[in-house]
Amino acid sequence: MSSKGKKEGMDPDAGSGQDVYFPLNGGDFSDAGAGSKSLRSELAALGVPAWIIRRAAICAFEAEINVIIHAVAGSLHYLIEGETLTITVTDMGPGIEDIGLAMKEGYTTAPDWAKEYGWGSGMGLPNIKKNAGTLSIDSVPGEGTTIEIIINLAPPLNARQE
Repeated sequence: MSSKGKKEGMDPDAGSGQDVYFPLNGGDFSDAGAGSKSLRSELAALGVPAWIIRRAAICAFEAEINVIIHAVAGSLHYLIEGETLTITVTDMGPGIEDIGLAMKEGYTTAPDWAKEYGWGSGMGLPNIKKNAGTLSIDSVPGEGTTIEIIINLAPPLNARQE
């Protein structure tokens, strides 16, 4: 685990599970993907099917990059409890003025510096929505955004592996 990722102690009231937190700094790509990499490793160690790991990693990575591009700072937190993964990403950024518009593929408010690095194509939130079981977004313009992603780690009996 990277030095940025700090594994929290297990909360006895929360049941058994992995509870992991990663701080994110706006504009700092040096640890981009550390949270999603940690999550992939944790899920693989639990024997979660690869296609579910892929979906979870996409959600975590896209959310991390959004914070780095758009916010001053934020965090990625994931909690694995039983067959449920909850990823919560909170930032201190500009907020999202129009969530419906932000969910459209190709729509972006990314600054030019991010686009010069190949980021900010307007696929972050659409990719998260596509790969999440449940996605909720709470955003206050001028204050920041919280995204909660829930993914069932146990494939349905008739699941199509992607």
